[in-house]
Amino acid sequence: MAIKRIFSGIQPTGDLHLGNYYGAVQNWVGLQNGDSETIYCVVDYHAITGGIEPEQLPQRSLQLAGDLIACGIDPERSILFVQSHVPEHTELAWVFNAFAAYGDLSRMTQFKDKSGRTKHVNSGLFTYPVLQAADILLYLADGVPVGEDQAQHLELTRGIARRFNQIAGVEFFPETQILLTEGKRIMSLADPTRKMGKSYGEKHYVGIMEPPKRVAKKIKSAVTDAGGESRDALSPGVANLLGLLRLAGKDVEADDFEAQALSGDLMYGYLKVAVADATVELLEPIQARRAALSDDDIRAILADGAARARDIAGSVMAEVRSLIGVGAGRI
Repeated sequence: MAIKRIFSGIQPTGDLHLGNYYGAVQNWVGLQNGDSETIYCVVDYHAITGGIEPEQLPQRSLQLAGDLIACGIDPERSILFVQSHVPEHTELAWVFNAFAAYGDLSRMTQFKDKSGRTKHVNSGLFTYPVLQAADILLYLADGVPVGEDQAQHLELTRGIARRFNQIAGVEFFPETQILLTEGKRIMSLADPTRKMGKSYGEKHYVGIMEPPKRVAKKIKSAVTDAGGESRDALSPGVANLLGLLRLAGKDVEADDFEAQALSGDLMYGYLKVAVADATVELLEPIQARRAALSDDDIRAILADGAARARDIAGSVMAEVRSLIGVGAGRI
């Protein structure tokens, strides 16, 4: 079945890093070249489940939007906006709370993981997937690009759509297809057994907008697990560096380094220099595009994107209100 409209969102938790770029954003950019309409959202309401920071959140949202544009999200080909600028997101999420099963929400793996790492488990963590379902179905999106860690949430979205349609007696919401992205799982530079992320500290990730010298320093300090190679397998650290080299478009060099690793002849310093140089080369044009964008440029793009998003969201929400019997004009 052809995908007519694609939706995806990303939390404004700080600057993008290589894990975000290779794991999601690069794929979003590529999807713009297809026949599907693409809608991308900075999901600031999702971010507050991790804590309320009224001074930092607006700037982080603005920064992230600018980073996305610099990475290749084209406002002429995609709708790019901030979630809270379209109030229908939270309105539909409240409606969907009446269609989501408590048992399904309690089985969400991410909720179990996050709730186990905090003393205060707010209800937003529990209902997070309901808002996510609203984000997607508000635009009648029939395709969502996600990694395997989000597939469970997408199945919940499909279930909410089915239940709504059944109760409303009309096939209104699509059963969104899960577009599993390629397994570009980038691991931490300091602990290659963990996924790259900012929560572990500075040395564990490479920011897309970090200065070249800092990028090179982080990569050259990466764990390689010296002596971990065999003729059958690569150590996690070396495998991660080789993966970064391939993703930067240096397949021939990566093949050569891999052969050296498996034969026991690899000089780790040379591999790190090659990965650092390739990564800096990749990031240079992205950083140049970002430097050319002013905050006012980004605000204008987001305002236009929100207006375009509201055109869709408003009509969908009006129909939802009619189907469930609420709203002005119903009494």
